[in-house]
Amino acid sequence: MQRYFIQSEQFRDQTILLDGEEAHHLIRVMRARPGDRIIVSDGDRLEALAELTRIDKDAAEARVVEWLAMDREPAVQVTVAQSLPKGDKLELVIQKGTELGACRFIPFISERTVVQYDERKEAKRLERWRKIAKEAAEQAHRNRVPQIETPASWKQLLQMREQFDLALLCYEQVGGSAGFRPLLQKLREEWSQRKGATPEGAETRDQEPKVLLIIGPEGGFSEREAEQAAQAGIHLVGLGKRILRTETAGLVGLACIMYEFNEMGGTL
Repeated sequence: MQRYFIQSEQFRDQTILLDGEEAHHLIRVMRARPGDRIIVSDGDRLEALAELTRIDKDAAEARVVEWLAMDREPAVQVTVAQSLPKGDKLELVIQKGTELGACRFIPFISERTVVQYDERKEAKRLERWRKIAKEAAEQAHRNRVPQIETPASWKQLLQMREQFDLALLCYEQVGGSAGFRPLLQKLREEWSQRKGATPEGAETRDQEPKVLLIIGPEGGFSEREAEQAAQAGIHLVGLGKRILRTETAGLVGLACIMYEFNEMGGTL
């Protein structure tokens, strides 16, 4: 069933108004008709199964059939910080990372970043990245669209460390000798204990564990950057004995985190 993210104000009690890109896709691409059903979400607290009641040239109206639970998001909030790669590799990372469950993406500039940062061009790229995240979230039936931040500097990224319960930097120099599974298991155990101490039904997204996964550029991180990260309280970890491409590393790391938190099936 087709899913659309809209603004909260487009929910009018039991009536939902669709316009803009959503209406265009619904009317022109999907060729929807009154009576067809869709899922509509504001990406925050409202989500509903809705039935189309009216379709105009550039807009559509639907009625709420059933309010749905916002229960399709991972139990762990993972932010992927990706040093800007060449070409359209970041688009792949955002698309597939959204499908896997990342809640936020932070592009950043590191010492060996090859891409020349142009603020004027980045505004258009940022708009495209956010559109890719939105479409991927709709395709994956996510409850929320991941945040895509404006590109940060290496210094700014290090200063964000305190926002997270655990920060991991994938560093090929440590190879398979410093896997991050023990760190994730410890975090999961701590979170389970914290969750067990919380009255049932009182859990909020603010209480979910927050993980920062940092991925370097094509040339990897320098030793100086690795030392700075460690001094900032970021763990240097490996993804095995093989060297992964920058666009592969983040997705592999993200999948590993989701697996450790039983987001690939099973119960915690």
